Amino acid sequence: MRGWDTDAVTSEKLTVWSARCWLRDIPNMTTKVSYPRQGDNQGVIIVGVPDSLHPDALAARLAQVYLVVGPLYRKVSRAVEREQPVMGMSVGVRAVLEQAQREGDLTVPTIATAQELSRQFVQRMVHEARDAGFVELVDNPRHRRSPLIRLTPEGHRAITAVTDREHHLMTRVVGDLTDADIDTTLHVLRSMLAGLD
Repeated sequence: MRGWDTDAVTSEKLTVWSARCWLRDIPNMTTKVSYPRQGDNQGVIIVGVPDSLHPDALAARLAQVYLVVGPLYRKVSRAVEREQPVMGMSVGVRAVLEQAQREGDLTVPTIATAQELSRQFVQRMVHEARDAGFVELVDNPRHRRSPLIRLTPEGHRAITAVTDREHHLMTRVVGDLTDADIDTTLHVLRSMLAGLD
């Protein structure tokens, strides 16, 4: 225990030194030590902090994420398409309805930007949804040539039925996942979206 006066070694210092030795053997891990005070007692918190990956190593790991995201997206798309004869809704229409349900009245450009889709494709999906009675076009006070897309009661019922079925499917996911696992997954995926702009 270099750097410490051996006559002043306490159980607290021994705990810190032992924890650092243990964490030192974990790849890509550094330590932070804090000493919070609570009344007359002083405790020790040892925190293992993962080091950020080098850009080349990060790129290799993110490529593994893509290998999972692609099949997952296609599997979800097929699940929605299987329900299309029942719900009368394509994957594209479903995306428009879900965003309108989540965010309220929207324009075609707003939907296209949020979904990383072309305006022409979104416009076709909006027309398809309108023909099915799922949405209506209402005047936009901010832009006369860009009407707002608004869900009809039938549209609300349709997208709610689809998302309820998807929720049921998600309950079948196994793996003892925690809330922290989901937060980490969302952080990684959002970082990828932002980094690829």
